Amino acid sequence: MAEFDGQDKTEEPTGKKLSDARDEGQVAKSTEVNSLAVFGGGLIIIYMTKGLIGERMAEFATDIFNSLEKFELNKTIIQTYMFKWGLFLLTLLAPIFIGIMVFALVSNIAQVGFAFKTKVFMPKLERFNPIAGLKKIFVPSHSLVEVAKSLVKLFVIGLFTYFIIVKLVQDTTLLIELTLEETVKFMIDAAFSLIIKIVLLYLVIAAVDFTFQKVKFKKSMMMSKQEVKEEHRQSEGDPVVKSKIKRQMMMMARKRMMKDIPTADVVVTNPTHFAIAIKYEMNTDRAPKVVAKGMDELAQRIKKIASENNVPLYEDRELARALYKSTEVGDEIPAKLFKAVAQILAYIYQMKKLKKKRSIV
Repeated sequence: MAEFDGQDKTEEPTGKKLSDARDEGQVAKSTEVNSLAVFGGGLIIIYMTKGLIGERMAEFATDIFNSLEKFELNKTIIQTYMFKWGLFLLTLLAPIFIGIMVFALVSNIAQVGFAFKTKVFMPKLERFNPIAGLKKIFVPSHSLVEVAKSLVKLFVIGLFTYFIIVKLVQDTTLLIELTLEETVKFMIDAAFSLIIKIVLLYLVIAAVDFTFQKVKFKKSMMMSKQEVKEEHRQSEGDPVVKSKIKRQMMMMARKRMMKDIPTADVVVTNPTHFAIAIKYEMNTDRAPKVVAKGMDELAQRIKKIASENNVPLYEDRELARALYKSTEVGDEIPAKLFKAVAQILAYIYQMKKLKKKRSIV
């Protein structure tokens, strides 16, 4: 069994590994299916267009034979006929080649789906490594398997073809009793019958090879427990890096929170363990909001900043504890605590008005 770092690959491949392999062009694909598509597709196209091909060839042959009497061998004539023959072959064979290309493309898409990956075309230095190339040639692994497959395929098709041809040879003894047209028809039918039977045999070979490639690909994609853990760690992120990022985010949030304390209307305290800074803007806020909160040392820092900026401190042990547990910075005050907070804010606003009146007097 294949091993990785001393561990057996017993785990199913993850979606990420399959996706990465697909990006690299590694998919379960059988070349036999492609060969079947090309061979069978070409046969279908030729069979469907045999009448048209025969007519075109007959017309072309007639044109050549009719011009033999006035045929003069010179450079211009040769160039003219070369151009005509080339154009004839191109127009005759182009549809067949285009159809074969379509069949080949469809067979590839049917096996692995459609996905255009530019990473497949990126140059890799290991592909130009002569040592790695020699290993692929001389190390008995993938190469020997492919050679063995080719030999078995050749033997099966050869044996199958031999028995068919033996039967056809026996049938040719009856040709002496047939007319020329019947003989030609027999030969064409025999040729197509042979090709169709070979295609059907190749269909079985392609199905077996496709199944083999699927099993082989799945086995090559199997992962060890360590690989699964490593991939999970990479996808989730390095815990050390994540903790550093989290600490930095908390520090930044805390700095923003400290800057908002001077804008608060009141700081509700425990008085030693908790401190929650509350702000309420009548024209914009639906309810009072928590702009800062802290426990123990942070609570003392919040109270110090509030005192330095003349933000009132209000001591209420139960309310402070309830606000700290039920809210986060930026949250609105819960409905169940709104009445108690509203009373405190009303008291604070009243005290501010009294101070203003005294200062005016």
